[in-house]
Amino acid sequence: MKIGIVSDTHGCAATWREVYSRYFADAELIIHAGDVLYHGPRNAIPAEYDPKSLAEELNACPVPLIIACGNCDAEVDSLVLDTPVQAPYAYILRDNLRIIVNHGQHLDDVTKWEMARRMKAGLIITGHTHTAALEKRDGIIWLNPGSPAMSKREDKRGTVGIIDDGRVMILDAGTGEVVIAEYINEK
Repeated sequence: MKIGIVSDTHGCAATWREVYSRYFADAELIIHAGDVLYHGPRNAIPAEYDPKSLAEELNACPVPLIIACGNCDAEVDSLVLDTPVQAPYAYILRDNLRIIVNHGQHLDDVTKWEMARRMKAGLIITGHTHTAALEKRDGIIWLNPGSPAMSKREDKRGTVGIIDDGRVMILDAGTGEVVIAEYINEK
């Protein structure tokens, strides 16, 4: 099972093309944790901002796509995307792994872990911060894949997530370097 995980693309079509071709083209599923098309009122407009092209590419994507609603996603985005934008979260069961996806802007640290336990999830995915994070508590993994195009990391590296061969990994979107990884089934 290979799953690609991305968040906060904010209309950056060229970055999506690169990330898709390098990391997601052979995936069985792609999970997007929100803020898909719009750059957002707090962000500068990226040079590659092209939400129309990104919507067209996502609609043509041959890999199944699950999208959770972000704070910059609006109803109009749902009208141009063929994949439903799910709110307030998406719930996925894949190969006996329960996954919760929520953009994260209203999900504090305590609530996200409680939700994962209550819903018997092994993985909770959030976005919103544009900063990658991976943490494991009591057998539950929390992943924020960061943003491939609008990183807010100190080093400005764009990042994406991958689940492959029982590992959850954060990758540098430019180099493919594994930034951090955790095994799913190990406590």
